[in-house]
Amino acid sequence: MMDTEAEATSPVVQSQTDVNVPSASARPVIQMENIHKIYQMGDVEVHALRGISLTVKKGEFVAIMGTSGSGKSTMMNIIGCLDQPTKGTYFLDGEDVSQLTKDDRADIRNRKIGFVFQGFNLLSRTSAHENVELPMLYANVNAVERSKRTMEALAAVGLAGREESNPNQLSGGQQQRVAIARSLVNQPAIILADEPTGNLDSRTSIDVMAIFQKLNREKGITLIVVTHEPDIARFAGRVVFFKDGKIRKDYPVENQMDAAEVLKGLPEITDDDDNDDSDLIETEAV
Repeated sequence: MMDTEAEATSPVVQSQTDVNVPSASARPVIQMENIHKIYQMGDVEVHALRGISLTVKKGEFVAIMGTSGSGKSTMMNIIGCLDQPTKGTYFLDGEDVSQLTKDDRADIRNRKIGFVFQGFNLLSRTSAHENVELPMLYANVNAVERSKRTMEALAAVGLAGREESNPNQLSGGQQQRVAIARSLVNQPAIILADEPTGNLDSRTSIDVMAIFQKLNREKGITLIVVTHEPDIARFAGRVVFFKDGKIRKDYPVENQMDAAEVLKGLPEITDDDDNDDSDLIETEAV
């Protein structure tokens, strides 16, 4: 088995000029101190997080990694204000969100966090335009501004002209682009992506990472991607590795891979590739 850190920092393809490196004076968007999360399972206490301290500055692109049971999913839930810590402090964009009520957390999520999920989470009978527009309805953004932001966000992810397409008329990669556009429209402090490439083929996964890198580099958007894939972590600027409820490694990615450059060297996926995989499976079965 390859070492995770070595794999995530291997020098394959890198950008020499476009990497967005936050300055030392950049303000923290996420500031966590001594975060614990304890679940009560009958008479047993389960310590999911054990004294986590983490700072993410504006403009960073961070990959959170770890195996199942490492605490990375619990950490994602707390960062995303889907859950609250048992103890410790969490400031999101300068606001203490450690012990907010359920309704207050919902308000923070809508205003401060853009979510991208593995399963896209799009409304199936609703157009791309309407899916992207939805978070702004909850934020009471007026109709003219909603339409403007929606069109800009879809254009930013390469879907200009597909605004009226329903999810079943889009490929998996295009559906994830719609989800990314949706995460942008409320102008959040961070975008939090949970295994965003988990349902995509390898080429489409890199395409999605190219969009994330473009948003990070050109717009300075703060990105946190939760992934178990070292190949995906290579596209981030920093890796935070969880194990047993603690941060075991936290390091900058040297020789960060440039997803757009990697894409240029990849062949298009064809139906023949699918047939080749089927033949391989049949051969292995024999």
